[in-house]
Amino acid sequence: MSTVKRWDEGIDNNELARLAVDMIHRTMVHHVLWFNEVEHQKGFDQALEILDTAYQKSYGIQMNRLAKFFGFEMVDGIPKPLLDLPRERLLELLTALGNNWLAGDGIWFQAVEFSNDMYDAKRCNDSCWTRFSPFEAWAIKRFLGLPKLAGLEGLKQALQFRMYARINVQSIIDESPNSVVFQMNDCRVQSARKRQGLDDYPCKSAGLVEYSHFARAIDKRIKTECFGCPPDEHPEDWFCAWRFTLEE
Repeated sequence: MSTVKRWDEGIDNNELARLAVDMIHRTMVHHVLWFNEVEHQKGFDQALEILDTAYQKSYGIQMNRLAKFFGFEMVDGIPKPLLDLPRERLLELLTALGNNWLAGDGIWFQAVEFSNDMYDAKRCNDSCWTRFSPFEAWAIKRFLGLPKLAGLEGLKQALQFRMYARINVQSIIDESPNSVVFQMNDCRVQSARKRQGLDDYPCKSAGLVEYSHFARAIDKRIKTECFGCPPDEHPEDWFCAWRFTLEE
């Protein structure tokens, strides 16, 4: 009479640890696939509303379970070990998270490029920004408690909380009562290419999508214009620049 082996027999601790990490990754992808399908069925705006509910509930359940397992305390929904970090370390963490996000973005681009070509990579990249930009704007508005029509002041505030705000150098100039100019003074990607003696990466097609979608998600009355973005020529003090105008 044969017996069925336990699934974990013969699997060492190293493999079990790798499996735990893989299960976390599957959970993340499952979360994204749910959002994609709800967007497909109900549209982007309603998908964000449903995401807000699902995220709050799932975050509480998952973090409380992990807190109990690892033995750390949760304070107002935040892991206490994070709250106990000094300010400098928290800022370092935000920089590390921004760098990880940028690395992941570049890895996806190259994965498409190497399996297909540059055209397909740029097409996927630009399409991705049509979703990530308004999502990021929504997330920042949610985080900051900005109103639905946040105006230029809300946009100026939101631009400082983007994923790359900690790893790039940017500036915002008040041009008029109804317009501001945003400059990317030091772009991590373009600066790296410059150090390697390479031409600027031609990111204008993505930028036109990224900034216009972000601004409209902050306030639908905001119009976006491009001053310049590679492959355009640009001065030494910025790589790309954008004007945002509030149209009443």
